[in-house]
Amino acid sequence: MKHLLFLSVFICSIIANGQNNKPFVLGTIEEIQSTKLSEKRTLNIYLPEGYKENDTTRYPVIYLLDGSADEDFIHICGIVQFFNMMDMMPKTIVVGIANVDRKRDFTYQTTIEKDKKAYPTTGGSEKFIGFIEQELEPFIEKKYKTNSSRILIGQSLGGLLAVEILYKKPSLFNTYIIVSPSLWWDNESLLLKSPEVLNLSFQQKTTVYIAVGNEGDVMVGDAKRLEKILKKDDKGNLNVVYSYFQDENHATILHQAVYRALEMLNRKVK
Repeated sequence: MKHLLFLSVFICSIIANGQNNKPFVLGTIEEIQSTKLSEKRTLNIYLPEGYKENDTTRYPVIYLLDGSADEDFIHICGIVQFFNMMDMMPKTIVVGIANVDRKRDFTYQTTIEKDKKAYPTTGGSEKFIGFIEQELEPFIEKKYKTNSSRILIGQSLGGLLAVEILYKKPSLFNTYIIVSPSLWWDNESLLLKSPEVLNLSFQQKTTVYIAVGNEGDVMVGDAKRLEKILKKDDKGNLNVVYSYFQDENHATILHQAVYRALEMLNRKVK
């Protein structure tokens, strides 16, 4: 069922101004029943200004992890709207994937006992990736006017999941914005694997933007290590960009990183 998604911004009360306040409409809410996850999932959808059902225009899609209305959805839509307003990027659909249990969905099985105790529901990333591949992307592509550009944004554990998708199912997206990825998970075991994205048979051009802030030696070191792994076997299809944000921490880096990534991705050649 589709509902309106509202930002309830009220400057004056009904009594004070004598009028009915109108909600500020940001987008829509979609609900999709997932067979892979055995549950209903909520999607927050932002459609760019000028989107029409009856024309031939097709749009890139940003898929946002941690995409609940009270997480990163509103903030990322604001950045996208600003870039659109300034004609700095193509008008783009944003799909915020609302969380149910992010520790479950964004992590693979760990061998570390303390992490099993601290995060007892972990280890469901394979099912969640299957949900993205087999249910979410087909649903969005069928219902909305999309083109072939698919961007994934993930931070922290969401960044870990983005790296796992890049390693195992790289063709699900052609742009990855990976911010402060939690690659420390399971003693950094993901970094020991061979990324499918470097396989000779992989032909799709892909851009990977890696960002990390002043977040300690482990986070910074793992991000640099990821950059090195991805760059070591460049066959012309993979563009890897690394940015270090000295003045940002784990809590403040996302906006700066996404802004910088979108600016870089859409830089016009003069």
